[in-house]
Amino acid sequence: MTEADHEATREAWKKRAPRWLDDRQQQAWRALVLGTTLLFDRLDDDLRQQHDLSLVDYEILVRLSESGGELRMAQLADSLAHSRSRVTHTVKRMEADGLVSRCSASDDGRGVICRMTERGDLILRNVAPTHVAGVRDYLVDLVDDADFAALGRVMDAVSDRLIVDHPGREMRDGR
Repeated sequence: MTEADHEATREAWKKRAPRWLDDRQQQAWRALVLGTTLLFDRLDDDLRQQHDLSLVDYEILVRLSESGGELRMAQLADSLAHSRSRVTHTVKRMEADGLVSRCSASDDGRGVICRMTERGDLILRNVAPTHVAGVRDYLVDLVDDADFAALGRVMDAVSDRLIVDHPGREMRDGR
């Protein structure tokens, strides 16, 4: 390679160089990653210890409840940040526990409907106070209203930017 080739390569790499985060941005980013990881782990632990239900199970019951009690499996998987195979496995386990049932879609016969059972609805109603208390204890009540509102605006901006790639995950009211 000639010196001109090396220089051209260096220039090409300069154009590809990322805009690195400054120290303040890096600190905030790492706080977000650590905080959300710890928050979701704690919420999951609380539900498992107190109700023998995972956070994913709870979220499935919530999605079904908010959709009139049933959803196509494909829609359910799209509404969660999980693969279809993981949701299918989880729903199969939840079905064995009597929380949901599955049946063929009557409109086309190809899809599968996941339906919350009466037991699933009862479990959701019993578990929801624990979940809400955890969200309050580990997040909402730790910060003042202005900071919490700012967090909401930040996450709305992130969601607005990224939701186009995953419209089935939209869960914000009025969107």
